[in-house]
Amino acid sequence: MQTLLLLGLVGFLAQLVDGSLGMAYGVTSTTLLLLIGTNPAAASATVHLAEIGTTLASGVSHWRLGNVDWKVVRRIALPGAIGAFAGATFLSSLSTEAAQPIMSGILLALGVYVLVRFTAWGTPRGRLGQPLRRRFLTPLGLVAGFVDSTGGGGWGPVGTPALLASGRIEPRKVVGSIDTSEFIIAVSASVGFLIGLGSAGVNLAWAAVLLIGGVIAAPIAAWIVRHFPPRVLGSAVGGLIVLTNVRTLIRSELVVVPSAAQTAAYTVIALVWAGCVAWSLRAHFAERRLAAETPAAADAADAPDAPPAPAEARD
Repeated sequence: MQTLLLLGLVGFLAQLVDGSLGMAYGVTSTTLLLLIGTNPAAASATVHLAEIGTTLASGVSHWRLGNVDWKVVRRIALPGAIGAFAGATFLSSLSTEAAQPIMSGILLALGVYVLVRFTAWGTPRGRLGQPLRRRFLTPLGLVAGFVDSTGGGGWGPVGTPALLASGRIEPRKVVGSIDTSEFIIAVSASVGFLIGLGSAGVNLAWAAVLLIGGVIAAPIAAWIVRHFPPRVLGSAVGGLIVLTNVRTLIRSELVVVPSAAQTAAYTVIALVWAGCVAWSLRAHFAERRLAAETPAAADAADAPDAPPAPAEARD
């Protein structure tokens, strides 16, 4: 019962992050599952099974709101599914001892990316441009799908920034298209894990609890995204992912790190993490001041000129 409560909390927290940032559900939930001692392949399989439900609901919502570019979905989903299936079968073939540091290394890299992305540049932005081509979307889907399965997450952190950086699709359609296509990725990865691990390797009850926790968190995440600065939340979550996965790597049998060095590493990471959150807070308040000043300056510039003084006053 205690494990199920922890998993429900994991799903709840992961959905809060994903609903507020538009990415990192898989990265956050898999990191937390590893933290409570879940087998790496089983952790990724459980998360992807839960994502079948969450991504389907998200995709339908985006479709109804007109946030989906179906050309992008068609061109990125199939290679993404191939990459996800390949990553799932690859991870399933590894022993737990070999898989855990590999997955933690991928999660650490994604955590560093999220931390730097939101600390240095804030919320990703894009601009409307020309249609995206297949030669760009196909390799992107393959890489993002493979990373998503082997790392337990990564479709959003890899795919969303790449589409935004291309400058060829509206930001709302970037999020909608990535979320909608992720349903296919989750299904493909789940099939790969079921083939590689068998049904005995995946706990359906865990996936269900993760899904329930995510559903409960969804409306709260919608409130957070309106009241809590995404830039600060991204820095906070990125630091959490980095810290927990560095801990996993240090405790693995691949390297032997003295206790004094472990303490020093955790201290440095905590200080950098605190500095990043502080920097994001400072940048957020600076952006708010600029946004408050810009409309006033624009209103002053658009104000009609004062009428000319009467001739008597000019004499």
